[in-house]
Amino acid sequence: MRVLIGITGASGAAFGVDFVRSCPGEKYLIVSDWGRAVLQDELDLKLDALRPHVSGIFSDKDLAAPFSSGSNRYDAFVIVPCSASTMAKIAAGLADTLITRAALVALKERMRLILALRETPLSATMLENALRVTRDGAIVAPIMPPFYNRPATLEEMVHGYTQKLLGLIGAPTAAGWREESLGGTE
Repeated sequence: MRVLIGITGASGAAFGVDFVRSCPGEKYLIVSDWGRAVLQDELDLKLDALRPHVSGIFSDKDLAAPFSSGSNRYDAFVIVPCSASTMAKIAAGLADTLITRAALVALKERMRLILALRETPLSATMLENALRVTRDGAIVAPIMPPFYNRPATLEEMVHGYTQKLLGLIGAPTAAGWREESLGGTE
């Protein structure tokens, strides 16, 4: 599995980091300037700390990077966390960064694109942008961690959401909610 991962400047850097560390296969990372700032502010983490978990890191300013072309296929592009601004640019067709360009390539080439939106509350404009990108083929997966697994720590809560993202890209995940009940209850 080849996965492209984008981290933008939305709050919730822990979700991006956990996804980078948990996602199997060949992974490539793009982090926006504000994404780097949030990694530092929220987690006291430098981008180099993620280097061992990925096959390569690309500058968000590098519009000539391989993933700016549909000739370079991947199985999924997950932007986690995805800012409302990034989603708006994708919805409007603006390809001014590698993250937005690669997202537009994913849409036109019918590759899986998942936007892990991290914003609340949502304005009418944001909802319209989410609808627009969904109609274009993206999956908008707002960061809403599950609680049915009764997370005891922040890390468990973050990882619960990562499991949801892994399922959306077709990667192996932990047992689902009430999986033991699949045989029935009577």
